[in-house]
Amino acid sequence: MTLLSTLARRDFLTITAGAAIGLALPRPGATRAADAGERGARAKSVILVNLSGGLSHLDSLDMKPEAPAEVRGEFKPIATALPGVQICEHLPLLAARMSRWALVRSLSHGENGHLPGQHRLLTGATMPNQRQTDLDNVLSRRDWPCYAAALNHLRPRRDGIPSGVTLPHALIEGPLTWPGQHAGFLGPGHDPMLVTQDPNSPNFRMDTFALPPGTDAERVDQRRGLLEKLESGGTGDPAFREHQRHAFELLRSGRVAGAFRIDQEPVKVRDGYGRNQFGQSLLLARRLVQAGVPIVQANMGIVQTWDTHVDNWGRLKNRLLPWLDRALAALADDLDAQGLWDQTFVVVSGEFGRTPKVSTLPGETIPGRDHWASVYSGLFGGAGVVGGRVIGKSDRAGARPVSPSYAPFDIGATIYESLGVGPESEIRDAQNRPSRVCTGAPMDVLFQNR
Repeated sequence: MTLLSTLARRDFLTITAGAAIGLALPRPGATRAADAGERGARAKSVILVNLSGGLSHLDSLDMKPEAPAEVRGEFKPIATALPGVQICEHLPLLAARMSRWALVRSLSHGENGHLPGQHRLLTGATMPNQRQTDLDNVLSRRDWPCYAAALNHLRPRRDGIPSGVTLPHALIEGPLTWPGQHAGFLGPGHDPMLVTQDPNSPNFRMDTFALPPGTDAERVDQRRGLLEKLESGGTGDPAFREHQRHAFELLRSGRVAGAFRIDQEPVKVRDGYGRNQFGQSLLLARRLVQAGVPIVQANMGIVQTWDTHVDNWGRLKNRLLPWLDRALAALADDLDAQGLWDQTFVVVSGEFGRTPKVSTLPGETIPGRDHWASVYSGLFGGAGVVGGRVIGKSDRAGARPVSPSYAPFDIGATIYESLGVGPESEIRDAQNRPSRVCTGAPMDVLFQNR
């Protein structure tokens, strides 16, 4: 790894005021906010359910029961609430709720690597004027900004609510830290808040950003005023003082602190999501949306959790699909019960799908599927999405789209458009070069009645 990438990784992993509680706060930067191109927003918030590693579309949302055994795999399809539409037998709760979702079976792009694939999913863009290896192989301040970072740049907040929260961990494996997770060239002041604890853990700190006993908002303001007087006229680091301001805003608001009190949820609700990391992370995502956080990225597992080269069917059957099925069903039901479904855009996708041919890696005995970006599937719901339909189609082997396809860039444009930010909004890199915030086109088809 180069010195630059090593420093970038260390910079990303630096935990500032939230070190003791497992949080990384956004840190200040000097980037100028640009015109956000604001327009009518469909959503107040977005939840990106990131299936890191790549869900096998052939064994979940786009099964091919009539294909040869080496294509179709081991699972059987079941009927859904939509006539004639089938999905995997291990997704029964989702099958019963398909009227809520738009299932897109023609997602496609040309990058079969995890890191560049995730960069596209998490940012909706590629970096111009950079070599591919520079961009896609490690987290860097040359990355394109993630959605929360760009939103914070275009629409700075001063209400104590972060523009984005990533949970329950960063995407890191060994020496590699996945690109696209922070503000990139916009600077660390726009990084989303990072939660580094498992909400399902009995040790999850529910007093995150809570005021100490005997301290109220008025006392916080008094302490802030005293600190400002002590530092007035000094030569202290402006960036550090700006970071202090962020921390004081979070403390004074109390809304974010309350969102982390997941213990206040009824036992029935917590159980409904599933007492595992997937389920409790999506419950926490709902609470953060309820607190006003506009973008929540929920990483469903570590970087290659869904990377089923080996034991594809065992891993999907015994853990991954049941956990996801229960958590997504609970999230949709809960958002609706809380009056949030119509104002929350929910995206469920990985960076790609899996190969249409079953294979066994050298030295392994249990088969699986490899990376496949040519066609894969995703789910979209809430905030005006017309649910209860399938959009797009793959060929008989689930290998190529045979209808108009949509790239991660288009998902990104749709996320921005849903929040009222035009994908053509201008941001500038460290050399002050202007670029569109997103290179894709909104997926208007999601919001149109047929």
